[in-house]
Amino acid sequence: MKELKSVDAGTPHAQFLATEHWSLLATRGMTWQEIFSRTGTYLTTLSAAVVALSLVANATGFGSGFTTFALLVLPVVLLVGFGTYFRLIEADIEDTWLIIGMNRLRHAYVELAPELEPYFIASHHDDPPGIWTTYSFRRRIGVTHWLSGSPVVICVINSVVTGVLAAVICAAAGAGDTVRTLVGSATAVLTVAALGFLGLRKVHEVSRSYKPRFPSDDARRSAG
Repeated sequence: MKELKSVDAGTPHAQFLATEHWSLLATRGMTWQEIFSRTGTYLTTLSAAVVALSLVANATGFGSGFTTFALLVLPVVLLVGFGTYFRLIEADIEDTWLIIGMNRLRHAYVELAPELEPYFIASHHDDPPGIWTTYSFRRRIGVTHWLSGSPVVICVINSVVTGVLAAVICAAAGAGDTVRTLVGSATAVLTVAALGFLGLRKVHEVSRSYKPRFPSDDARRSAG
């Protein structure tokens, strides 16, 4: 691969790189907009369902009519919730690829004009530390950052709704309060574990085959 250091300064490489950079930046903005839109749509759907359930509960006194209505509404809410969760996982993966692309373009800028490197806050390396530096201006992301992410929040909400649905099914079957509580709690915990496993597996499938093209010097030394 030809290094940009040997490229003549009069060639339009910088314009090409800047055009691609703006394209990736616009795509990343659209991705984040979709994340916010998907999350907001799901929370709005869930809020509307809770309001509807409370109205039906007041009208029926938590009788058979409420149980029937809950069995009809909650699966629809979960369908939207599960779809939102998996789309958020895909969107985060796409966002990471966009960061990688912009880091590589930034690396090209540094090759064209090495004197600009001290002025870049984001990284110009496409290895994991470089990705995290551009993403959060840190070389590592802590537990609190992961827990506050949209996929984790939606995963927990989906698990709670799934547990509630399981408890409603138990109530429809005539189970007692203790059984409903145990089944609902166990279902919520299992749902968190299952969704977390599926999300992590998807991320690992993508990251396993990824090879950085412009790693940092520290990454080269550790690999060597």
